[in-house]
Amino acid sequence: MIKNTDISIIPERERVIIRPFIPADQSRVSRIVWRVMALDKSAAEKELKQVMGDFSQRHYNFEAILEQQFEAVRVYLPSDFLPSETRKQLIGACFIGERSYEAAALFNPAIVAHPDQAGIGRGCLRVIISLRATGEGHISTLTFRSGIVGKDGSVSLDEDSRFACAAEPKLGALYDKVCFMGKLYEMGLENDCSKYITDPLADGFTMEQLQDRINAYTVNHDPMAQTDKLTCEKILWLARCNYEVTFDPRFALSERVIFPLSPSEQNGMEDARFVLFKNDDGSKKYYATYTAYDGKVILPQIMETEDFLHFKMITLNGRAALNKGMALFPRKINGRYAMISRNDNERIFLMYSDDIHFWHEAVAIMEPVYPWEFVQIGNCGSPIETERGWLLLTHGVGMLRQYAIGAALLDRDDPSRVIGRLRQPLIHWNDESRGGYVPNVVYSCGSMVHNGTLIIPYALSDQKTTIALMPLREILDKLSKS
Repeated sequence: MIKNTDISIIPERERVIIRPFIPADQSRVSRIVWRVMALDKSAAEKELKQVMGDFSQRHYNFEAILEQQFEAVRVYLPSDFLPSETRKQLIGACFIGERSYEAAALFNPAIVAHPDQAGIGRGCLRVIISLRATGEGHISTLTFRSGIVGKDGSVSLDEDSRFACAAEPKLGALYDKVCFMGKLYEMGLENDCSKYITDPLADGFTMEQLQDRINAYTVNHDPMAQTDKLTCEKILWLARCNYEVTFDPRFALSERVIFPLSPSEQNGMEDARFVLFKNDDGSKKYYATYTAYDGKVILPQIMETEDFLHFKMITLNGRAALNKGMALFPRKINGRYAMISRNDNERIFLMYSDDIHFWHEAVAIMEPVYPWEFVQIGNCGSPIETERGWLLLTHGVGMLRQYAIGAALLDRDDPSRVIGRLRQPLIHWNDESRGGYVPNVVYSCGSMVHNGTLIIPYALSDQKTTIALMPLREILDKLSKS
């Protein structure tokens, strides 16, 4: 029934990204700079030669990275400070570090069609596999691989690059005022302070313009009431959680890493469930629901992209936007967005909304029935539309926290109606795969169908990733009879 491929996507300790370092005690910056400036010319040149020899072959445009970080710390230094190029680069090197982002695990994959299908064979499909990577500090990041699905359903992956580059925040990104205000009101921040700050803003405004309004309120209301301080903090928190990042288009897909940037993501971006969404007008966009984790609280968020170069990160709001494991349907159903979720951490729910940012309705449609899912069930990615209904891959958690992958079939017009579900797991751990970062787990965040073959990328024990294949008709027949 299920055919496992020999594909194994494993974590690589050598893959690293550059991350900035600014001491929490910012008075240290000038002291560090002074130590660099105290070096004589020959010693400075020797140190820079050593740094370049050790690191320039591990990163693109390493000199530019050093100088860029020097510019980032200039704000802490006198305006007339003008060191030599050698010392600029040495100072920049003091305020960056390499970060291992996938040394521990590369898991919980999703697969979608690549936006560029040029130059491939007839009947083939170029694909993107997104992966959750964990490394230093157990912080989860998002990374990618690419490959080709043959017309027979076989899968081959492109060779990985040895380089890795983190996405950069997009400067001057615009916030939609109507949407932003709706989220503020959802947070209970409709008050005189928030109105003072937001009323003068244009329909599209930048973070800098928002910060200017907050600064104006602070100056004109000194001392500020504690409730106003809290309002200002939450407004900035919301703005920082809704942000945009970009990649240099010269970076190969496997070189692109999305590292957490917002307050809600301080400890990671987990389990992105990518789906290629088709709008009513025929246009398409990629969405990925994911879990933002700040070390204490989880927050469901969604990202969107059209090209895997420019990404928008968006908070999800509403009383039903909670818990982990939300997965968007690939099109609207009866004129509304639809989502599979696990609102109570135990059952599978169906949600509808007129606005992709706000979710208020949730109805339970499946609950644990079989021993391998007695503890809880959830989805393994977005539903897949077939001629017989929506194929929903599920995960079940059973005794001793064993995870298995199952499947269900939902009605195409009314997905709250469950047509059938597998009594036994589709994929279960085996003796060779049960050991890992988290033992006894198989898990996926998104599958796809190509030329009648169901392609399921899945993680083994939260450590590495493989791919399984199955004829679509076989699983639909089984579900129709269950």
